[in-house]
Amino acid sequence: MNLRRDANLIAKAALRAVDPEEALLRHVRVIDGVLFAGKTRYRLDALRTIYVVGAGKACAPMARAIEKLLGKRIGESCVIVKDGHPLRLKRIKLREASHPVPDQRGVDAAARIAEIAAKAGAGDLVICLMSGGGSALMPLPVEGFTLAEKQSITQQMLKAGANIHEMNAVRKHLSRIKGGQLARLAAPAKVLSLILSDVIGDDLSTIGSGPTAPDPTTLGTVDEIFERFGLTLPRAMPRVETPKPGDPLFKRVQNLIVGSNALSIDAAAAKARELGYKPLVLSTTIEGETRDVARMHVAIAREVQRARRPVAPPACLLSGGETTVALKGDGLGGRNQEFALAAAIDLRETHGIFALSIGTDGTDGPTDAAGGCADEKTVARAEAKGHNARKDLASNDSYHFLEAAGDLLKTGPTRTNVMDVRIVLVTAS
Repeated sequence: MNLRRDANLIAKAALRAVDPEEALLRHVRVIDGVLFAGKTRYRLDALRTIYVVGAGKACAPMARAIEKLLGKRIGESCVIVKDGHPLRLKRIKLREASHPVPDQRGVDAAARIAEIAAKAGAGDLVICLMSGGGSALMPLPVEGFTLAEKQSITQQMLKAGANIHEMNAVRKHLSRIKGGQLARLAAPAKVLSLILSDVIGDDLSTIGSGPTAPDPTTLGTVDEIFERFGLTLPRAMPRVETPKPGDPLFKRVQNLIVGSNALSIDAAAAKARELGYKPLVLSTTIEGETRDVARMHVAIAREVQRARRPVAPPACLLSGGETTVALKGDGLGGRNQEFALAAAIDLRETHGIFALSIGTDGTDGPTDAAGGCADEKTVARAEAKGHNARKDLASNDSYHFLEAAGDLLKTGPTRTNVMDVRIVLVTAS
């Protein structure tokens, strides 16, 4: 078996499964004048106007799929994508904005989305396209706050150690469009939100900060977070509450996930089986420190090789989710590249195991790489060019280490985003 070749084929299958255009068209179709979205039907001749809005790294191909389905039926529209991720569209207006740091272009485009949603009325359908990156690309601060002030609060929270759920609770209450407020703007129109999930557990209130989903957090939650972290606001915060679970407005809203990390991992497992490996999905919800996760994967691979458990070789261990990197150095890299470097250290001279980790959006950290891979010779190849594996790991310089080893993975922008895919192939020896 050629482990490097097979791991790359499995990774490609994982990416193909969450191609945004194909994923959307698997879940949404038009037959005899009826729009089918999952199990819900919309009679097109009963709709007055169809508006299309949305934001995210995958929005351009999702918008192209909607154009294929609905063509001239599409009315006013605006979707926001990350710089460098556009596609040529015929009817849907596409705007670019900054990610991950929001900019004024994003504010202006989000204001246009809010305007379109507010224009919709009874008899209309608002289709909202959401994918990873949507929260940063669609910033619309509440009245009385500027983008700079909102960014300052985010920076305070980051420095204080707030997690993503705490940050989202605050962001939603400082936004005019997140936390179900886009759905509120669109009422009484029907809303169909088509979502490519980039969060663990596919929590609708978290993906893109949930513009069309009920918000379980409250102003009381925000007050508690500010008190606990000692945060300060530049001025009095508007006391506008987001719509909650059970709000009647959501009876007119359908949130449909068309792509997720689990679908990507399932496709990887199918490809591995086709290539002669026994696939074992460890989890699609893995979090934690990247280097610890890498060592855990290698430890399981060794158990497979040595004791033939929890599966016998040839095996393909698969996992998804999104890990984190505790930055202690000034090197260059990303969580998937750091996974590969940490795995390489533990794989030194361990024959028959190959590890690969890739970010499905094609961008791993502030680099042009999507991730990296490792085998028993990775460390030797890099050290022959003057690198030291442990020093580079300590300085978070996985990019240059893997570059020297010839083990960087580069895909370019994939225009999708369903977190990360990790593949570990194991043979008998």
